[in-house]
Amino acid sequence: MSKPLIGISTYLESAVSWGVWHLPAALLPAGYHRLVQRAGGLAVMLPPDDAPASAAAVVSHLDALVIAGGPDVEPVRYGAEPHERTGPPARERDAWELALIEAALADGVPLLGICRGMQLLNVARGGTLIQHLDGHVGPPGVFDRHEVEPVPGTLLARIAPEAVSVPTYHHQAVDRLGEGLTVSARATRDGTLEAVEVPGDTGFVLGVQWHPEAGEDVRVMRALVDAAAAARD
Repeated sequence: MSKPLIGISTYLESAVSWGVWHLPAALLPAGYHRLVQRAGGLAVMLPPDDAPASAAAVVSHLDALVIAGGPDVEPVRYGAEPHERTGPPARERDAWELALIEAALADGVPLLGICRGMQLLNVARGGTLIQHLDGHVGPPGVFDRHEVEPVPGTLLARIAPEAVSVPTYHHQAVDRLGEGLTVSARATRDGTLEAVEVPGDTGFVLGVQWHPEAGEDVRVMRALVDAAAAARD
């Protein structure tokens, strides 16, 4: 049987070091596809689409979906005014990834949100975000590390039952929890919400605030790939 096909959303950026070219490009840090491959899946990149309505068609071809990290979610998406530390909007990506999330939830496709992806999952369910907090990033372009503690009885606790040090790089976090979501991990040092999930027997829906693609622990991604394989059997 073929390996599960795992779609990963991408950045849309201006590539300034692509040979002699300075052109818009769909980009994804290599850690994402490498983590999917290490976990036993096949990785495919999903660049933003001009027609978010096509998200359902895209998701229908996938065995699982990963919403990758990236820029801040535009505050208008959760009814807030921008904080002075909130980054510039990525409206095309917001629209596309929210449509992908809604399609995955509607079709029961296993879903993993990473950092921004977790925040978008929360916003998609009607939740809000803290627009700035300190202590969860390293120097520019360098991941920090801190310990997260899983909540007993959750999907995440079944995947990784012990407190674990994770790579992290974010200045925003979940504030009001979205409808149907439950907390599955918090940072041990300050209580910041570090993982959310849909509880019960509704399939695999998990968001983590850290960056597993920047570390060596493959358990979260392997759980997604295993869920994808089981869902298509």
